[in-house]
Amino acid sequence: MARSLSLAAYMALARRGSAAPDDAFEPSEPRPEGAVIWGHATSLEHANALVQMIQRLAVARGGAAGVAGGGLHLLLTTAQGVELPHHKRALTCHQTLRADTAANAAAFLAHWRPDICLWTGGDLMPALLTSADTAGVPLILVDADATMLERSSWRWLPDMTPALLTRFRRIMARSDGAARHLRSLGVPEDKLSVTGLFQEGAIALPYDEPLREEMATSLRGRPIWLAAMVCHSELEVILTAHRQASRLAHRLFLILVPEDETETEAFRATLRKGNWRHAVWSQGGMPGEATQVLLADTRGEMGLWYRLATIAFMGNSLLPGMTGSDPNEPAAHGTAIVYGPNVPRYLPSYKRYAGAGGARIVRDAGTLAGALAHLIAADRSATMAHAAWEVATAGAEVTDHILDMLQDMLDDLEAR
Repeated sequence: MARSLSLAAYMALARRGSAAPDDAFEPSEPRPEGAVIWGHATSLEHANALVQMIQRLAVARGGAAGVAGGGLHLLLTTAQGVELPHHKRALTCHQTLRADTAANAAAFLAHWRPDICLWTGGDLMPALLTSADTAGVPLILVDADATMLERSSWRWLPDMTPALLTRFRRIMARSDGAARHLRSLGVPEDKLSVTGLFQEGAIALPYDEPLREEMATSLRGRPIWLAAMVCHSELEVILTAHRQASRLAHRLFLILVPEDETETEAFRATLRKGNWRHAVWSQGGMPGEATQVLLADTRGEMGLWYRLATIAFMGNSLLPGMTGSDPNEPAAHGTAIVYGPNVPRYLPSYKRYAGAGGARIVRDAGTLAGALAHLIAADRSATMAHAAWEVATAGAEVTDHILDMLQDMLDDLEAR
């Protein structure tokens, strides 16, 4: 590795400098047992993608969702000010990175002892990355973005970025343009690939095919929509929209999934009060010809509901203070996505789907009924669902590529 005067000067300053008390490293929690994948997120989008990735990797290595396969965990690091996922996930520890000093880097590495590092985007931290490489941590740069690789404060350190890039074992560029810029900085072809944007993808959920066939037969000819992860406080809006849309499609059928199973009795009471002809899934209820609503009040059948419905309204989104539900799930199953305005938990994903024409926002019973009336036509819902599916699968392909690489690297670590 060629010596970089810029990096050497930076590291000399980093070793002499000391962080202010507020900028000194403090571990956020104890290091978990087993392998730790260190993922650094430069944005909320990257944080969401890293969290989803570790869930998939754990399952692939013998665990279940929320259970570490072989003691696998994600250490999610961010710079100060980077927004975090609103949903805390199992298998994920979070650490905010402080001042880029040699002392902070040493304390960070001594505490977390990461096995592999996935650094996303750019915003490179020279002291930390150099120390990690020296300590033998394999460094992978994911979704490398040319605009994030340089810093204005490095204008007097011309070879800083090329020197840091040599520390990475593999570099995945987000575009051909980013790859050209990386080549101009001296990155060799054998460590560079163009993989596209690293973002949350869609994962198809399991389901019971004989049961799907049975229900599809009993509901044949009826337009079906799904209201998923619904809070009881937004139920009246959903039922009002269902009643209005049913005037145009009198056989319209609603599958209703509560967000919180403890609210199931309140859902039942509201359906009885409204004189809705309904079946309750947990009681063995199957929809008949006259059934208007199926209350799907158990967990584990979302893959079935997404495959039966052509339209999915994603709940926990209509009222202020709500946080939204995962739009990647309906996108994976060929379902048109409708959602309310309060989705901070998944806002980057909804922006992607809406921008591609794969999701539609609604604000009240009238706009929800209007969306249903528009999307009941099979060609319209299919066009919208296909647009969402294309966005979702693009994210999944990049994640698949990274997962294959991590599997090989973890296998090598375990074989030592």
